Amino acid sequence: MERIEAGLLIPGRGEPVRGGVVVLDGASITYAGPEYGAPPTQEASITRADTVMPGLWDCHGHFMGLRTLHLERLPLEPFPLRGARCARDLRAALDAGVTSVREVGGLGVYLARAVAAGVLDGPTIYGAGAILSTTGGHGDLHSLPLPWMADFARQTGELRICDGVDECVRAAREQLRRNAKLIKVCASGGVMSEVDDPVHQQFTGAELRAVVEVAAMADRVVAAHCHGKPGIMAALEAGVRTIEHGTYLDREVCDAMRETGAVLVPTRTIIEEVLAGGEVPSYAMEKMHAVADRHAKAVALACESGVTIAMGTDIGLTGDELPNSWGRNCRELGHLVGSGMTPLGAIEAATANGPLTLGAQAPRSGLLAQGYDADVITLDADPLVDIGVLADPARVTGVWKAGRRVKGA
Repeated sequence: MERIEAGLLIPGRGEPVRGGVVVLDGASITYAGPEYGAPPTQEASITRADTVMPGLWDCHGHFMGLRTLHLERLPLEPFPLRGARCARDLRAALDAGVTSVREVGGLGVYLARAVAAGVLDGPTIYGAGAILSTTGGHGDLHSLPLPWMADFARQTGELRICDGVDECVRAAREQLRRNAKLIKVCASGGVMSEVDDPVHQQFTGAELRAVVEVAAMADRVVAAHCHGKPGIMAALEAGVRTIEHGTYLDREVCDAMRETGAVLVPTRTIIEEVLAGGEVPSYAMEKMHAVADRHAKAVALACESGVTIAMGTDIGLTGDELPNSWGRNCRELGHLVGSGMTPLGAIEAATANGPLTLGAQAPRSGLLAQGYDADVITLDADPLVDIGVLADPARVTGVWKAGRRVKGA
């Protein structure tokens, strides 16, 4: 049994508690609240901290084991090597306070099994398997011959090109066969892909509806990469659960997202880190400059309009000396605050709202409450005063994953 006593308890959703206690018994929380109401715990191990809060969720990450944002090099790196690099990424995520990751394309479906078996320490991973893309879409590596793309997809299962309703159905079922916890589609063009326009819709409405239907039959939801409004609206009409990025959303989109209950995962981190000096292909930098201001305005509008937002980063590189790398995840909270959220709202986006992105697959996570998963972190300062505290892994003094202390012991 563990007892955590803190000057400030941030529950994930709701008002903070001054002078709080959290009691962990195995993998569950048995008490979280004011010290005066805490049960006696004579046999418990006691930790004292400035702040205690739920473990954080990154709802848009990629475990790819890459050392460069030149994505056309992806097939040139042996995927066992990239998988080995991801072991470092898992550790970096935990050290940053991230205890749950919704992995929207990469090696996560494999790594999830190693973490669940206790072979590797890491966050709980809810993997999507392959990114589904149309031919020439955001998930296609445009500089490679098309037959090579098919070979690469068979080897690693990270990217899957599918055109037409029947092929989209098959591609979604292939991910379910790998026990993907959600399905990821590219409903619009992207920034890091070479020849497509981020504004343009890619999958048709019929194709999107087919993927959503297949996912729903297995209690899964669909995450839609979307920059342009046409793709966003088509994805929402098809019934996707989350909009990733949302660069060209407007008030009509915000109204539709509130009406459908869709969640926005803005991923401001990758834009900020690339513009601050990330090395990317010239075509990607040109597109990044074109979308950066528009994306900032979109996130601010979503915050103002009451759209539900969950924290995600689009992080995918290995090595903390690199931009957009694992361990830098919690810089996203500062960007959310910069977009108009309160620090408490940004923390809710990074904790309680995380499970909302998974639909029926959602765990009891993201809250300090009785019966919830014992994924907990402690800090050496108050993030409501300075949200930047969470951006520094050194300020995360303790991390508990399923009740087991994995940092600060």
